[in-house]
Amino acid sequence: MPFERAAGILLHPTSLPSRGGVGDFGPAAYRFVDFLASARQGVWQVLPLGPVGYGNSPYSSTSAFAGNPLLISLERLADHGWVDRAQIDSLLAGSEPVEYGKVFRQKMPLLFEAARNFLKSAPPEALASFKSFSCQNAWWLEDFVLFDALRARHKLETWTQWPDGLPRRDPDAIEKARQELADDIRIRSALQFAFYQQWRALRRYCAERAIRIVGDVAIFVNQDSADVWTHRQLFRLNDKLDPEVVAGVPPDFFSKTGQRWGNPLYRWDVMKEHGYQWWIQRMRWATENCDYIRLDHFRGFDQFWEIPATEATAVNGHWVDGPRDDLFLKLREALGGLPFFAEDLGYITPEVHALRDRLQIPGMAVLQFGFSDEGAHIYLPHRAQGKIIYTGTHDNDTVVGWWHSGASQNERRNAEAYLGHCDEGIHWEFVRAVQCSPATLSIVPLQDVLGLGSEARMNTPSLHGGNWRWRVDEGQLNRELAQRLGLLAELSDRLPKLSPPQTAEAFFA
Repeated sequence: MPFERAAGILLHPTSLPSRGGVGDFGPAAYRFVDFLASARQGVWQVLPLGPVGYGNSPYSSTSAFAGNPLLISLERLADHGWVDRAQIDSLLAGSEPVEYGKVFRQKMPLLFEAARNFLKSAPPEALASFKSFSCQNAWWLEDFVLFDALRARHKLETWTQWPDGLPRRDPDAIEKARQELADDIRIRSALQFAFYQQWRALRRYCAERAIRIVGDVAIFVNQDSADVWTHRQLFRLNDKLDPEVVAGVPPDFFSKTGQRWGNPLYRWDVMKEHGYQWWIQRMRWATENCDYIRLDHFRGFDQFWEIPATEATAVNGHWVDGPRDDLFLKLREALGGLPFFAEDLGYITPEVHALRDRLQIPGMAVLQFGFSDEGAHIYLPHRAQGKIIYTGTHDNDTVVGWWHSGASQNERRNAEAYLGHCDEGIHWEFVRAVQCSPATLSIVPLQDVLGLGSEARMNTPSLHGGNWRWRVDEGQLNRELAQRLGLLAELSDRLPKLSPPQTAEAFFA
């Protein structure tokens, strides 16, 4: 599917300076969209929006379909009468790093109270909308909210340890649980209704300003998720319902033992027998909620690294063939197109490139990698024709942090040889280079636009704890920055084309 030439910003909604200690879909999100419009940006990229699991990572979700309730704006709920505004006045906005434990303790009780208020006293038309949402989405919603309620009842213990026939979904045990948890299930359903109401309203606001949303879909799902619990037959599980093999990547230059992610692997043969229906549902849902989709770990669709679950590291794994074209042809037939681009970073075989080319799915280039001592010139801007180019991703250090702490002397020498001397800061040289490249989309993490250091890094892979916490200081999103980005978008022919862009002068007037 062709992508229009455009410029954009990568910022996960949790990084917004919203009330309650975590970013959400409230007023700060709308002000950020206004800033994007004033800066003449055509793309906002987010990370996965599902409910977070282990490590509070958006890539470690308890559902491939549900939304993260922490992203629900209490202010927007107050606007619609779900909660008294006086109850949320004490939740201050700010840019302090997210303290997930504190946020869960403070925000979730208010969200549950708001949902109870809604179910008890919402106007008939609002309750009718909720009923319609529940019916239309019953195919994923009913299993997720039951899973979520059971997980809370059992103090977040993994579903394989639940009692009374629940792990194997014994019909009598499931029905008993539905009856006992009926009120809790209805509350959690209302929160999913609120999440998708708010997200789709924010998307409409973006569309009115010619801003497209890039979403993110991880290839694998968590063992501790509603998806594995509900569709056990689609995953490589043993008699105890634990994974018999798990996902990861082999040893490489960055890790002598590789990466053992621990996600259960798919039974691709069973999925094929079912016409890849679970994947069709997953990707249809993703494309209904975002304009473009970044496919994480695209290599795994060609071959994936299979690790025995008994192994503590990824060393003793082996490559196994994935579904390749077969899956994507089914997706194209079902969806009418493939609005995807591939995360194809790292060691990628010619077969993976050939698969991507056959499917006409663009790949990625990350400028930080282009100056490495290994001579990874494929990531440099002049080689980015038809790709999606970044200064860095959520897994990279910021450009400024990399320059001062992570880059070798040779990498800095290579960067200066390519970019010239960086009088205005290395981050602006990076931004200019990706914007002026032949790449279709040019996407820059907001931290790199702002020239922030390692303290603003979003994620350090393999680091347990301390990730996904950064938040932006809204005062940094000023007129001068918008004007600078807007002029660069104009000169690099990346202006949004759906409607006349709002200028920085109009926005900050």
